[in-house]
Amino acid sequence: MCRAMRRSRVAVVGDIMLDRYIWGAVDRISPEAPVPVVAVTDTTIRPGGAANVAWNLLSLGVRTSLAGVIGKDGSGVELTSLLKDKGLSPASILADPRRPTTEKIRIIAHSQQVVRADFESAEPIRDALLGRLLLAVKKAIAGADAVIVSDYGKGVVTGEVMDLVRKLCGRRDVPFLIDPKEGHFSLYRGAFAVTPNKKEAGGFYNRRIRSDEDLDSVGESLLRDLEAGAVLITRGEEGMTLFRAGARPRHFAARASEVYDVTGAGDTVISVLAAGLAAGGTIHEAIELANVAAGTVIRELGTAAVTPEELEAAFR
Repeated sequence: MCRAMRRSRVAVVGDIMLDRYIWGAVDRISPEAPVPVVAVTDTTIRPGGAANVAWNLLSLGVRTSLAGVIGKDGSGVELTSLLKDKGLSPASILADPRRPTTEKIRIIAHSQQVVRADFESAEPIRDALLGRLLLAVKKAIAGADAVIVSDYGKGVVTGEVMDLVRKLCGRRDVPFLIDPKEGHFSLYRGAFAVTPNKKEAGGFYNRRIRSDEDLDSVGESLLRDLEAGAVLITRGEEGMTLFRAGARPRHFAARASEVYDVTGAGDTVISVLAAGLAAGGTIHEAIELANVAAGTVIRELGTAAVTPEELEAAFR
């Protein structure tokens, strides 16, 4: 299936981010306040949010398009350059001078995150920019074999955007998959698959999932209320559980023996899931691939992407 992925095309629509990591060491406490002083040794940048989903697809050799909004600022330039170097065309990425590029800055010392600072605007895209965004989404989706909506609640995924995605995908019977955000679930009606984590799934009903019975109840309710083809609830070290109409829940055990960082694991899951479907695989085959991929990236610190070689090696 990994070879077939290279012949497929997947579009990503959503909130584009830049992840900046500041690495260092701590050997003293600040005399100004009871906080550690980090002696910085290195700084790295990586794509985040929808950009990380696209990065994962590109790492698999999938032909990828990305639609979203960044700021007209230095961080936006850095992110665009990073994606172009990976082979992604920025044709459907809009730069807005009124918004900052969503950026998460993580300071890490001795493999532990000390603090995170976020630069962002969560205001929904409106007015003239919304019209431009809809055109960009239409361009990105044209010719796609699958579409991913990566919703981080930063303003791109609106009712208008979702209506367009449903319309365009419905015309050609293209599956669209949602990586959801709490509070936005009502936007996702009719998706081929929705992939919340356990907290997000329970949060839709203002309840915590504490047992298998809770999990089954929430999964079946989401399937019905969202009119979705499938609901895949990711559960970290507990694996994933798939809910489909007319079928019993199916559990996929976690593949990772060690967990260093789950940052971006959801991005990896949905990107590999969509790539597998776009390549002609069944949903169960695609989930098996996604499960292996997630088990690979959570062994690394920070957002990461899996390669076809790593997937094939994990199955061997």
